[in-house]
Amino acid sequence: MGKKAGAAHAKLQNVGKRVPAIFFRTDAGGEPVRDWLKGLPSADDRKRIGEDIKTVEFGWPIGMPVCRTLRDGLCEVRTKLAQNRIARVLFYIDKQGRMVLLHGFIKKTQKTPDQDLDLARNNKNKHQRGLE
Repeated sequence: MGKKAGAAHAKLQNVGKRVPAIFFRTDAGGEPVRDWLKGLPSADDRKRIGEDIKTVEFGWPIGMPVCRTLRDGLCEVRTKLAQNRIARVLFYIDKQGRMVLLHGFIKKTQKTPDQDLDLARNNKNKHQRGLE
């Protein structure tokens, strides 16, 4: 697909989205959330998480039970998976109005681990520096 056709295709995909989702990309070109999703053992898990991200894209601002605001400008997409598991995708809304997917994990404790929040916060800071 050429550059113009690719841009037109991306525009069509974003029709109706209040906050189109993009993957945070590291300096090395990796996309941590995309890689995490690909590494999940079940296509059903990926589908459920994707549907919840899509719900936020089209319904923003949206609250519980799908989305919750955390601190430092971070939010989380909350997805219930099979076998009583819970997935979280941490994101923020950038100055361009995009939902930047920063970090994903399977939650194992009641409280969101500081380690996961720190990772998302660091990715947010890197993303913001790259846009300035």
